[in-house]
Amino acid sequence: MKQFRRRTRISILCLLFLSVCAPILLLYGSLVCYSQSKGFVEDLSNFKGRRELLKLNIVKQEEGGGLREPILNVYKDVNFDTLVSSGSLDLGIKSDEPNDNTKRNGWSLSYFNVNAITLFCFFMTWQEEVGRSTLGHDQDVQLQARRVMDRKIKEMKDQLIRAKAYLSFAVPAGNAHLIKELRLRIKELERAMGEVTKDSDLSRRAFQRMRSMEHSLQKAARIYPDGSSMVKKLRAMTNSAEELVRVQKEQESFLVQLAGRSTPKGLHCLSMRLTAEYFALNSEERKLPSNPDVHDSNLYHFVVFSDNVLACSVVVDSTVSTAKDPGKIVFHVVTDTLNFAAISMWFILHPPKQASVQIHNMDNFDWFSTKYDPPNTNGRDSQDPRYTSTLNHLRFYLPDIFPLLKKIILLDHDVVVQKDITRLWRVNMMGKVNGAVKTCQGHDPAFRRMDLLLNLSDPTVGKRFSNKSCVWAFGVNVFDLQEWRKINLTNVYNQYLQLGKIKPMWKAGSLPLGWMTFYNQTTGLDQKWHVHGLGYHSGIKQEDIEHAAVIHYDGVMKPWLDIGIEKYKTYWRKHVKFNHPYLQQCNIT
Repeated sequence: MKQFRRRTRISILCLLFLSVCAPILLLYGSLVCYSQSKGFVEDLSNFKGRRELLKLNIVKQEEGGGLREPILNVYKDVNFDTLVSSGSLDLGIKSDEPNDNTKRNGWSLSYFNVNAITLFCFFMTWQEEVGRSTLGHDQDVQLQARRVMDRKIKEMKDQLIRAKAYLSFAVPAGNAHLIKELRLRIKELERAMGEVTKDSDLSRRAFQRMRSMEHSLQKAARIYPDGSSMVKKLRAMTNSAEELVRVQKEQESFLVQLAGRSTPKGLHCLSMRLTAEYFALNSEERKLPSNPDVHDSNLYHFVVFSDNVLACSVVVDSTVSTAKDPGKIVFHVVTDTLNFAAISMWFILHPPKQASVQIHNMDNFDWFSTKYDPPNTNGRDSQDPRYTSTLNHLRFYLPDIFPLLKKIILLDHDVVVQKDITRLWRVNMMGKVNGAVKTCQGHDPAFRRMDLLLNLSDPTVGKRFSNKSCVWAFGVNVFDLQEWRKINLTNVYNQYLQLGKIKPMWKAGSLPLGWMTFYNQTTGLDQKWHVHGLGYHSGIKQEDIEHAAVIHYDGVMKPWLDIGIEKYKTYWRKHVKFNHPYLQQCNIT
């Protein structure tokens, strides 16, 4: 019984001792942890950095002769007593034994205690501190490794070029084995490079084949000592390759231009079917439903010049569907006799909701033949129908086509309207005739200077126009027809047209004539009204496209062509009625 009581007292004393000492040890361990964590983190990050650099050591060794083992650092035992004493904080506690720093405030810490505290510190801080301290180091190591791999890839490509150059030389007598060896090395190196999808996938075997190729090239260099003949041969090969690239670029440009000028089979089929159905109707059935006050100046008037029925339908549908008041919209479509029936039949079958549509046949303009004299068609680029088309030049006769209107908005047939553009009627024209988005910013894909399309070296042109003037783009244009009539800009256009027949003043097309005609008569619109370049530039930001009121597929790669830029076609296709039986029968998808 007495022994049991003695053991109970001892247990209680032990519990009291631990309850008093444990917080003190924990506090002391935390203080030591604060001073030691940085040292341990540095050691750990250095160890991790050495491990990441092993790959680079291997690559550097391979650049020498053979493979060597990487240099490893041997870590020796560390005296933790000295480590704790040198890294602990000075808390102002004096000791009678200055050489023994393991005693603090009367407590003696054994080697086991110091290790326990150190481990405690490590597990409290390693996840957070190591991540912060090694992030930049890891990124530098990865970047350095990537650069080494890129350099190796370039060296391999250079070796292939040199080996193929040697194969094109005449073989000296008794060295047929070298040709076989070079062919084998080329095949091995091409296979090694073809098996990977990125530089980091290169295996050790690829580097071994690279070294083998270098040995074979050194043999070839000893057998072919005449450097001048090699230089001549390489120069001839370079000229031949450059000429081949030039010819292929010309062929590519020609084929793209040809595809852009041609009418797809599906569109031709659609036009023929609509034309046949139009002439099968009675004369009374061929009339379009329209607003009796189509010439009312208080309505919103839009005009599009086109010979493409599908493109016209997209422009009209997108404009009307985004308008807040479509009942006040009047659309004027100007086309030629060949496409008049097809376009008329389409809008008879699909009249726009609430809006009115008028189809104008340009051959019915009796006054046009007396005022318009087609420009010269001399020159290769002038044969492009986009430039020689009479419909493109009709835009300079808008006051004659619509004598009762005061203002009108011109839309190209390769645009898609995404927001209500009737707000353009409230734009302050500041006494100018033309309102357009200007393209005078260097980062703009449509940026052009005046001298690109105008011959400013000619005195007649150089005196009237400045190369520093800001240019603009057709596609979305607000025209004040009243101001146009006051200064008779149509007569200005005709004067420049006639001067261009006498001497080369401008390149083929209606855009340079527009710059000349509306020079100092154009006010700039906000960039968000009109985003262009979707027909030739694939790097337009998606946010710019989505925020734009009108997107323009100017260029050769139209959205209805197979060569159109695929990622931009979605905005155009959502306004095409693919469920129409004629589109399905003509395989328009």
